[in-house]
Amino acid sequence: MSSRSESVGTLTVLGRTLRVAERRGDGTTPPLLLMNGIGASLEVLQPFVDALDPRRTVIRFDVPGVGGSPRPVVPYVLGTLTPVVAGVLRRLGHDGPVDVLGLSWGGGLAQHFAVQHRRRCRRLVLAATGTGALMVPASPRVLSHMLTPRRHRDAEYARRIAPTIYGGSVRTDPERAARALHAHERTGPRRGYYYQLAASSGWSSLPFLSLVRQPTLVVAGDDDPIVPLVNARIMARLIPDARLHVYRGGHLALVTEADELAPVVEDFLDTD
Repeated sequence: MSSRSESVGTLTVLGRTLRVAERRGDGTTPPLLLMNGIGASLEVLQPFVDALDPRRTVIRFDVPGVGGSPRPVVPYVLGTLTPVVAGVLRRLGHDGPVDVLGLSWGGGLAQHFAVQHRRRCRRLVLAATGTGALMVPASPRVLSHMLTPRRHRDAEYARRIAPTIYGGSVRTDPERAARALHAHERTGPRRGYYYQLAASSGWSSLPFLSLVRQPTLVVAGDDDPIVPLVNARIMARLIPDARLHVYRGGHLALVTEADELAPVVEDFLDTD
């Protein structure tokens, strides 16, 4: 970790143990809770954390079986994981509302958290994400690569498929994707990836998007093979208080182009 004020440890809540990182800010802004993509350890988000104003407290975690969190004894679903996350916030001393950002798979968890724990979520940012099972899907070629955690475990494989599945700047520079996914060699067991995949299987936020009352920023790339841009437009239309920011780039831009997107997120979070 690059920030001296950041601590990393494990917390057990409701029978589940998560590896958690917290970068303490100065308390002048609400904490920002980050929810990561499928198979990605909390280290993957480091470039984005580093690009945020240091006054902002930032919390992130590894889901069960991913990164440094032990694999779950039994599977879980989004609706049973969000109370664990809320408990983590309490254990860290954050009893008031926090801002929440969900990236890709984490965007589904973030949507569920915003509705299930409405008083704990002040503002919501949904990045490179969709509405789950009921969405405009990626191509079969892209989806086939998402069924395996191999890209998180094999850097050469990640380089080879990055242009196809991530789009944006990694189409011409696939090494950027490999660096993002493998900057820190911390992967959980394969079972953790499949548990995470199963946790959102059959889940969709379409029936309850109108219940998302928080001001919401939907951030999407114009070249995202995993989550086609039309899904962001649908979410921004169905969430009552939402705005859409379309950037030129692909699925990993929040990490690979963090310096460009962090100010967009912070401008939204700091809006009165």
